[in-house]
Order: sequence, then structure tokens, then C-alpha cells
Amino acid sequence: MTPVLDVEGLSKRFHMYHLDQDLHAFSGISFRLHAGEFLLLRGENGVGKSTLLRTLYRSYLPQAGHVWYQAAEGRIDLATAADVDITLLRRRDIGFVTQFLVARPRVAADEIVAEPLRRAGVAQAEALDEARRWLGEFGVKRDLWRAYPTTFSGGEQQKVNLARALILPQKLLLLDEPTASLDAGARAALVRRLADLKSAGVAMIGVFHHPGDVADLIDREILLTTQRLPEEAGAAPQAAPEAAPGDLEHVAV
Repeated sequence: MTPVLDVEGLSKRFHMYHLDQDLHAFSGISFRLHAGEFLLLRGENGVGKSTLLRTLYRSYLPQAGHVWYQAAEGRIDLATAADVDITLLRRRDIGFVTQFLVARPRVAADEIVAEPLRRAGVAQAEALDEARRWLGEFGVKRDLWRAYPTTFSGGEQQKVNLARALILPQKLLLLDEPTASLDAGARAALVRRLADLKSAGVAMIGVFHHPGDVADLIDREILLTTQRLPEEAGAAPQAAPEAAPGDLEHVAV
């Protein structure tokens, strides 16, 4: 079966100009992800989990490697694709959920959540009805639906963020600590939604503050661990072989 995502030898580092030195993130990461699979990223703080997700989403450009994505138009390397193609895939195929909402001023919560549906051609009234349904599902009070999320607490903003990100099923979903500021009820609603998306064939990669919440959804795990830089160790770090479902892959980064 053709994987949704095929990552080959992915490497990322940052150059710190004020120190004139490189900050090593990860090197030689390789794995495959199929439709309906849930891959959990694990590791200590600062090991590069979020950086890996942002590199897959192409917020960061890697120094080496490939991120082959199986789009409707064919196989495309997200590491080198044109910005216009990345923009199209983000709107249509690839979702990214973080713990932070960057809300536009003076735009109501239900309008923010409905926007992905409107872009997909759903009529405004229908999109707003669906947006309000998901706001309610995640525990946002009805009297806040027409309010501006810029005035909300961090937890309430995150609920709006989740409703917007998950209202329209996509082919690949990247999740970066989506439960960090959620109460138990909202976390349960998120898990239910992720289970439905998984059943519908959405491929997911996630970093979770409460990994136990999604334990029943996880097919494989990658444990990222730190390793000395290649020039210090004498050899480049290598990714572990492909693991069977339920196994834990150890990847030195």
C-alpha cells in the first residue's frame, strides 16, 4: 500500500548568527505513514519533536532529506516543493494543530471556525451551524460563540483552535501538544474526534502532553533521543529500521 507520507533521511539544524554556530535539531530521520495510522512522537523536552512536525509542515526548510507526500496529483516532496504548492496542500490536504491560536482581531469565534468550510465551498449558513456544533462539542459556552477569541483565556482559545483545525477532515494531520491547556472534557472531545478521523483514514502524527489520552489510537511510536553531533561522534546518527505496528522506534537526533 502506498504510504501517505514517506520521510527519508530528514535533517534540520538552525544557525545562531549571534553566536556564529549551528544548533543541531535532528539528523537522518526516516519513517513511513499510511492512511488511518496514528504515529506518536516521544522524547525529552528540547529533543526536536515540534521542530520535526514544523519541518514536515514546511514551516522550516530541512538541510537534507525528503518528505514524500502522496497528493491527488501524484508524489510530491514537501521538502523542496514550491510555496504555492505547499499553500494548496495546507488548505486542502494537510492540517496542523498547535496549542496556540493566532486569532484575527474583531472576528467572532464561530466565523473563525467556519472559515475552512467556507473555503471548501460550503454555504455560509451551513458552515456557521457546523462551526457552532463543534464549538459546543469542545465545551465553548454558547454566549462566547459570537465573541472575539482575542479576549478569551488560553484554554478557551485552544478549544476554538481545535474546532477550526478539525472541522474539515484532511488527509494528513500534524498535532503539536493540542491538549496542553485543555480541561478533561475538552480532551475527551478531542480524542473522540481523532478516533473518528482515524476511522475515516486520516493519517496523524502527534506530540501529546497527555499521551495516555490517545493510547487507544496509537499504532506506532518514535522515541527521539539526543546524540552527539556527527563531527564529535565520528559518524552521522541513523534512524532506526521501520518498526511493526505497536512497536517503539528509537531515533537518535
